[in-house]
Amino acid sequence: MIGRLTGIVEDLGGNQAIVDVNGVGYLVYCSSKTLAVAETGSPVRLEIETQVREDAFILYAFAAKQEKNWFKLLTSVQGVGGRVALQILSALGQDELATAILSEDRKAVSRADGVGPKLAQRIISVLKDRVIETDTAPNILHPSDEASSSSQSGAEHTEAISALVNLGYGRAEAFSAVSRAVSKIGTDATLSALITASLKEAAGS
Repeated sequence: MIGRLTGIVEDLGGNQAIVDVNGVGYLVYCSSKTLAVAETGSPVRLEIETQVREDAFILYAFAAKQEKNWFKLLTSVQGVGGRVALQILSALGQDELATAILSEDRKAVSRADGVGPKLAQRIISVLKDRVIETDTAPNILHPSDEASSSSQSGAEHTEAISALVNLGYGRAEAFSAVSRAVSKIGTDATLSALITASLKEAAGS
């Protein structure tokens, strides 16, 4: 199996690229996010997910390991093949996709070509708990230390989620409630106000 390719981008077009590795041209399929960082004639290093079928040997390529992880998560859902997974990754940023899944936003997931409401709901149902358990969870669960203000907000969001979990709510349910609360009262709310608003959201009031 091929896990990584390092070479020169020979051609770009549609949702695919040809990468020359020591004189051998590998045809790889990519999301628009990966294609955006590739330039014809320039060196590239791509993470590869190989799919072997009876009639084909298909390489899916990703500029970042996390995008590859997302691809593997998505294709674990029945009805989501490699091409559909790439459409999803092209339509939504990774944090945006994680937030859509955890907040059960079918409309957002359905923005990708080839994803109808039923498939969007299946993706949400299958992945909402798995997203929490992996490094694909959005920054609200892994606050950055780059800026003190954003770090503080992220830490308060995480504490609010933990508070709801301690009260018996599921982690995905807690994330969804906190996410809705933040959208209503803003990111600068105090932890106490955020927990109160999140509990109201969780209770459906």
